[in-house]
Amino acid sequence: MVVGCGAPADDARGAETPPVPAAEPGAFPVTIEHKYGSTEITEAPKRVVTLGLSDQDAALALGVRPVGVIDWFGERPYGAWPWTEKRWGSYQPTIVGERDEYAMERIAELEPDLIVAQYSGMSRQQYDSLSRIADVVAQPGRYPDYAAPWQEMTRRIGTALGFPARTERLIEETEEQFAEVREEHPEFAQQTVAVADSFEPGKYSAFTSSDPKAIFFEELGFKLHDRIDDIAEDGANVAELSAERLDVLDVDRLIWVTSSEEANERIRAEPMYQRLAVHTAGRDVFVPYEDPDIGAAFSFNTVLSIPYAIDEMVPRLVAGNP
Repeated sequence: MVVGCGAPADDARGAETPPVPAAEPGAFPVTIEHKYGSTEITEAPKRVVTLGLSDQDAALALGVRPVGVIDWFGERPYGAWPWTEKRWGSYQPTIVGERDEYAMERIAELEPDLIVAQYSGMSRQQYDSLSRIADVVAQPGRYPDYAAPWQEMTRRIGTALGFPARTERLIEETEEQFAEVREEHPEFAQQTVAVADSFEPGKYSAFTSSDPKAIFFEELGFKLHDRIDDIAEDGANVAELSAERLDVLDVDRLIWVTSSEEANERIRAEPMYQRLAVHTAGRDVFVPYEDPDIGAAFSFNTVLSIPYAIDEMVPRLVAGNP
């Protein structure tokens, strides 16, 4: 078995079983189709492991605290972001990997009765290995990995946990918040948007229409920039750009989700960037990743993080509106 990154092997803080609310009547048995076939869940799970990068949010929204989770960003143990801190309370789940590297032995030690992997790139081999441990609901099969809509992933997690009706209400409430923003700010619909990052000097990434960050702004009402999808490789969630191609980012609103002020200053100092109208007109927004964690919130783009992202992001968009 492949053992991925995670907490030390003697850390058993996630071993206890957190309380789980009673499932909705008639929720089980249920069969869920996924990329590698279908999984029948016969009874309400008590010990859940989430292997999708943001899957824990949907579980937490339904009152289920997973015993094992993936560490996505590293700097926030247990996924305890502002929108989830109260949901976790004092409970600390076990870290069972990073991205698509799973600590199989650690997962087995937790003795889960359900493993969920929606926002993930789980392989067939991993699925087969995990299925020997517990029921596994892999990522949706009708979308590329990491490209299923948040509504679809939330619905599948809620169904697997035994809360289909509550899940639909959560989805509706979240969609209503997007609708309220679109109604209050019809000007967004007239503007193109791009979301970008720079991971190293001279190289830039623009996120395609399948990425949660771009989807968040589209649901706020903005129009996504078609050229980004055209440039990206098939199935990729980003288009890689050199400094010479920064003209692709000359849109009505440009959102940067870099991880440091140093990176922001590097972008602003780029000669090509200084000539872009979106920059000279002040229509670009550099979003902090910490204090507050807005970039992370719309990167997760879940039923828990979306309200937080809307509350923090919309005022910044309005302040810089042309």
